[in-house]
Amino acid sequence: MSLTRICAFSKRLNRRILTERTFPRVSNADHCQTCLTLRKGTVRRISETPLLLQQSHFSPLIPKREDGKKPVLEQTHLLDVLEARIQQLQYDVIDGQHAKVHFLQAPLSGRVAQPGTSPKSIPREKGDIPKYQQTKGATKSKSEPSRWMEKLQQERKNKLTKRQHLQQKMKKNVKERLTPKSKASKGSLMLPGTSHKTVSTTVKKTAPDTVKMKVASFVASTANTMPKGRDNQDQALSAERQSQSDFDSAKEVAEVEELERRLNQQVDELMSSAQPKNLRENSERGVCGDIQLNILSYLEACVFAGHIERANSFLLSQHRIISRRKLLNIGAYNVIMRAWAKKGASNQIGRIFILVEEAGLEPNLRSYCAALECLGRNTNCSPSVINRCLSQMKEDGLSVEDLFSQCVFRQDERDMVLKAVHTIHPDYQPASNTSNTHCNSPLVQEFYTQREGHQYPKLDFSQEELQERFGRQLRLEQACTITIDSVESAKPVTENMAKMRQLLAEQRSQWQKTLRQALKDSKVILASTKSRGSRLNLYPYLCLLDDREYVDIMIQSVSNLSPSGESLQFLAKDLGTRVYTKYAIRQKKHNQMVEKLSSIYRTYTELLARDTKKIDFLPREHWRQLETEHTSGPSLQGDETQWPFIVPVELGTYMVDLMVKNLKINSDVLNAAYNRKFIPILYHMYTFRSTRQVGFIKPHPILTQIQQEAMETKLTFDSFVMPMLSPPLPWTSVKFGAYLLTPTKLMRTLDGATQHELLLEQCQNIQAVLDSLNQLGNCAWRINKPLLDIIISIFNDRGSEKLDIPPPLSEAPKVPNFNLHDSSFTSSEKAHMKKEVIKAKKKCSEMHSLRMDALYKLSIANHMRDEIFWFPHNMDFRGRTYPCPPYFNHLGSDVNRAVLLFAEGKPLGPKGLDWLKIHLVNLTGLKKRSSLQGRLEYANSIMEDVLDSADNPLTGKKWWMAADEPWQALGCCMEIAKAVRSPDPTRFISHFPVHQDGSCNGLQHYAALGRDVIGATSVNLMPCDLPQDVYSSVAQQVEEFRMRDAEKGLKIAQVLEGFINRKVVKQTVMTVVYGVTRYGGRLQIEKRLKEIDEFPKEYVWEASHYMVRQVFSGLKEMFTGTREIQDWLTDSARLISKSGRTVEWVTPLGLPIIQPYHRSRTQVLRNSMQDINLQISHDTKERPDTVKQKNAFPPNFIHSLDSTHMMLTALHCYSAGLTFVSVHDCFWTHALTVDTMNKVCREQFVALHSQPILQQLSNFLLQKYCCGLPVEVKNKKYLEYRRLILLLAKVPKTGDLDLQRVKESTFFFS
Repeated sequence: MSLTRICAFSKRLNRRILTERTFPRVSNADHCQTCLTLRKGTVRRISETPLLLQQSHFSPLIPKREDGKKPVLEQTHLLDVLEARIQQLQYDVIDGQHAKVHFLQAPLSGRVAQPGTSPKSIPREKGDIPKYQQTKGATKSKSEPSRWMEKLQQERKNKLTKRQHLQQKMKKNVKERLTPKSKASKGSLMLPGTSHKTVSTTVKKTAPDTVKMKVASFVASTANTMPKGRDNQDQALSAERQSQSDFDSAKEVAEVEELERRLNQQVDELMSSAQPKNLRENSERGVCGDIQLNILSYLEACVFAGHIERANSFLLSQHRIISRRKLLNIGAYNVIMRAWAKKGASNQIGRIFILVEEAGLEPNLRSYCAALECLGRNTNCSPSVINRCLSQMKEDGLSVEDLFSQCVFRQDERDMVLKAVHTIHPDYQPASNTSNTHCNSPLVQEFYTQREGHQYPKLDFSQEELQERFGRQLRLEQACTITIDSVESAKPVTENMAKMRQLLAEQRSQWQKTLRQALKDSKVILASTKSRGSRLNLYPYLCLLDDREYVDIMIQSVSNLSPSGESLQFLAKDLGTRVYTKYAIRQKKHNQMVEKLSSIYRTYTELLARDTKKIDFLPREHWRQLETEHTSGPSLQGDETQWPFIVPVELGTYMVDLMVKNLKINSDVLNAAYNRKFIPILYHMYTFRSTRQVGFIKPHPILTQIQQEAMETKLTFDSFVMPMLSPPLPWTSVKFGAYLLTPTKLMRTLDGATQHELLLEQCQNIQAVLDSLNQLGNCAWRINKPLLDIIISIFNDRGSEKLDIPPPLSEAPKVPNFNLHDSSFTSSEKAHMKKEVIKAKKKCSEMHSLRMDALYKLSIANHMRDEIFWFPHNMDFRGRTYPCPPYFNHLGSDVNRAVLLFAEGKPLGPKGLDWLKIHLVNLTGLKKRSSLQGRLEYANSIMEDVLDSADNPLTGKKWWMAADEPWQALGCCMEIAKAVRSPDPTRFISHFPVHQDGSCNGLQHYAALGRDVIGATSVNLMPCDLPQDVYSSVAQQVEEFRMRDAEKGLKIAQVLEGFINRKVVKQTVMTVVYGVTRYGGRLQIEKRLKEIDEFPKEYVWEASHYMVRQVFSGLKEMFTGTREIQDWLTDSARLISKSGRTVEWVTPLGLPIIQPYHRSRTQVLRNSMQDINLQISHDTKERPDTVKQKNAFPPNFIHSLDSTHMMLTALHCYSAGLTFVSVHDCFWTHALTVDTMNKVCREQFVALHSQPILQQLSNFLLQKYCCGLPVEVKNKKYLEYRRLILLLAKVPKTGDLDLQRVKESTFFFS
């Protein structure tokens, strides 16, 4: 407000105070309610607008209360504040008669303060109401004089200090104003939304000299009022510091403005070059996303079950209520229109279009597709109606071509739409998209454009064999489950076992009848129950499958239930997910996708079979081409809605409730008893996990005893658990690939998280990622049968913890039995025995889990022993690849890897046998500091032990058992023995995979990013005669620190003498690059020290605390560049998450990545059984979890780089005709092609890090988080914005490492 208005307001306030002093007031009880209401309006905030204050009324007839002195005192304080404000405004006026003063809004920081003012007390223009006035000024809240008094005192305190800087600032302002500037450079130091006080002349322009004279005069008069003497010196020093601070601030402001200018320019260039939309778009879901997904899944379930009227009624009920109508999107209306279109109900579709208009939504391509389909099905439809529909679609900016290219069709929808279009345009034919798009990353430009010399490998199968295998895999997935023999079946069947098996079969038959009837009765009740609000009826979800299928799922879950039980939430989710999987497969069959899939796959085998011509296409490209040739019929890429996280849990909970209430058994089924009764076989109970109480489903001991004594020889699995019998479908898009029918995500995510999928759908630049996944999935495997037989024999004997074969439960410790109320035990003895019971039960539970895990893996391997099979691949949100089958794959334990061989064999060649021997030494864990030649010589020196291990693995010297990876070492011994005994080892056909492992791969990427020569040498990026072991180097450095401290008399350093070695520090060094904290590192070292029997246990905690500090110090000295980059990534993530956004980036291959860490919220699922508290940490409506975001960014970023390196290696190995698979940073191939793979691996690492990765990351983060922000957002949190933009732009400096030397490094991967 202006100076005149403040003076006028103070006069009115004086008159009001005088009036109140003249007329005394009485208590509230002595006057009417109307007067009381008027009285409450007299005292208002000074922040209210003058108009409101002028309209305030008060009654002089209201008697004075006893505490009436306080408001008068408050208003007196307000007068003091106003007087101070008037004085400050008077100081700001330079020429009051000839100048008009404008006060523009400025940010609270980052500006040069004007003399006599504080940043918070800057007046505003008329009508510029502060935010707090807009939100609070309308309410009749009490005054807060303490705030104004504090402001007044603070302003008076700062008054002298600010005057001291006046001279310097005014001189600087004069110089800046006198400096001639172009129009473009005017205000270059001012941020967007930042403004300063400007003086504009109303009569004539003031000459620069005049302004200078006035300013000089004003400065001189101000200087005369400044204190003298020592205080003046101190204040001068303070003024000098403040001046430097202001200079730095102005410098930062200029830097920020320059960054903003560059950012805007870059964004313009990106937009003009059609970059992916995800650079600018917010990928996070809307507030109503979960509810919309819930509604869509409910409507689709109703339609699939044939309950169209129920779906239509539900939509209308939601549409009628305005609050619920807002939760409906166009997809919900499209589901109903699609259903009516199948019936040709054009009237119903017309009504839905009216509802869409009422809801304020715009019809999309799917809407018009349903309308045209309906018109195409009506043989008597008038062409004018179709023409009107096409015209309306054109008016909405949609074309017929877009409809055919972007819509997903089911059954004969496409043919019906085309029939309708032909009515108006008889010659129209949809354009076929035959062009194959390629990834535009410079890393793979040559791979896609220069294909001369590429030798894409073929499989060792004829086309007819591959087609036959496809049929077997299709039948397996359509069945959804498979029953196989257990490896325990070799045991002789006793009389008791046969009796228990027969009893179990009888009980299951009875349980199936009971559950089927109970399910039927419950569905009758649910059918008559209406949905309430957002809680939807489960009835449609219970009609998707046959009742028998629901019952089979429930019976199977009882068979798989652990004796110790399972949490209700986990069990419910598992049941609901199985129902969804069967439903998704039935949807594809219902939509007639199976016939089209079979037709295209038969032709697709031409690319893979050995007896067909060579095709210079990648699998993804060939499949896309075949799809364009088979345009009629349904689309293979389905558009079915994925169930939200809550639906499977709610459905599964309902099924568990049915099981608990209806599954019963005779209490005397094992032992005859007088009181015979039916008892439940499942119990619902509660237990504690950490501090949370969770519901648990536990089997009755009678059921557990029957199952254990029966020792059934059959295991039932879901079909997706098994490896595939045919090559997987190539990944051609985010929603199509891997299994034939089983729904599979391209990117693994937390349950319910959808932000990753939305990002991927927006991105059109991930072809290289898809092609690398296809290459990994096309590798065929077979079982090493001799080795598998040895493992099964030990498993069926008593197991071996040393060889990682879990023993049976008969070897578990017995749980002690004692009476807690026995008075013969003391309280300490009872406590000790109670701990022993808990310990024994925990051990039994762990042994059961490990035993069952090994049983599943070995049984699957034994089932596939005579088969050739494949592992389809997908990836996690960082881009790291994984096989889809969960139990048996090459990412598993030593046992898993040992029984797997390449299905394709290749001759060893001249160096293949040497690589097998070197690989064997690597598996033993010996000779880590030796050269390759040294390892080869060592292998030759122990050939007698190697051959003995191959010939007599369980009865000989058993040399192989001492290896780090004993089972893989035994398999390698067998392969070497076969090779050396063959007539010509160079022609021996080997199926054995040889590994090349990265040397602390995370640190390798950090050293390459920072061009750190010392760090690069430590992790073998530089060529050396002998391998550098970073773990030994760190251990040596820690030992030097220990010796130094021991000489100074530090007790713990003296205790640690002789105990610091490579093994103790290895895990901490390996994981520190992936974000392990000092606390986590201390636990790792503590665990290693406890494994040393000689180390005094009383010093474990102190020693681990001491050592973790030394390990971190050693790493900081060795990898200075690494630490700087890690700190930059951490700080960037911290500021980004504090701004309310999650951290995103894009890998060099174009894969978009987002960290799904949000603050957890609890969603309560109400159920008659119990309320389930769902902990949801991926909800995009919640603020990001700053701690997780900042701690996870460095390791996740490095993981995304090592996955990029692996994908590049996979692509180029595929083009060279190599067999290649990986376990993250461990690469596998045939012994013949190890040298070729090593060459490709090093070339792609150099190519990757030759890109400006950190600069590209900085540019992306700046564009994502600092560009395009509204001015008010920048001004509101300007300090945070400035810190963020300056930090993201400040890329860590790099060293002078020559990356080309990596190509010469023998031990980079070895």
